[in-house]
Amino acid sequence: MSSSAPLFTAPASARSAGPTSAELLDFVRRTAADAALIASLPLDPEGRTWVRLDGPGGSEAWLIGWPPGSGTGWHDHAESVGAFLAAAGTLKENSLAARLPTDGWKTLELSDGVDRERLLTAGEGRAFGRNHVHEVLNESTSDHAVSVHAYYPPLPRIRRYSRTGDVLRLESVERPEDWQ
Repeated sequence: MSSSAPLFTAPASARSAGPTSAELLDFVRRTAADAALIASLPLDPEGRTWVRLDGPGGSEAWLIGWPPGSGTGWHDHAESVGAFLAAAGTLKENSLAARLPTDGWKTLELSDGVDRERLLTAGEGRAFGRNHVHEVLNESTSDHAVSVHAYYPPLPRIRRYSRTGDVLRLESVERPEDWQ
């Protein structure tokens, strides 16, 4: 970005095109193939660890370590498209195959048939669009998992949800300063 760029964020329709979710998936796939990088991530037996990476085209990228039994809880990445890939171990993604309203709600009752589940073993990943609601888990009782994630535009916020049966409740909204 040049130093003459405006200090506001233009609407999505006016922004220059950044990397697509498919391009981000290609990036996480290539990054996960770097065995030295994956091995360099410090792993903590108690909590997730992460290192910020340089993503393509102004995207935000992370290398994340997942101890056994850890997970993210239900969340979305707001207006960002993204991709992630298991570089080591196995991750489970639970997601919703439904378009949710983006703002102005606190509680939703989910329809039957919206739940999706996928296991991602080392080398497997997925791309996703804006407002994709999911949770990612390392269900192993003994092995760490490591993954690579990328988002564009860089995460403006993460909305966190709780889920009880078919009821999804918005619990909090985090901004970049909360996790950087």
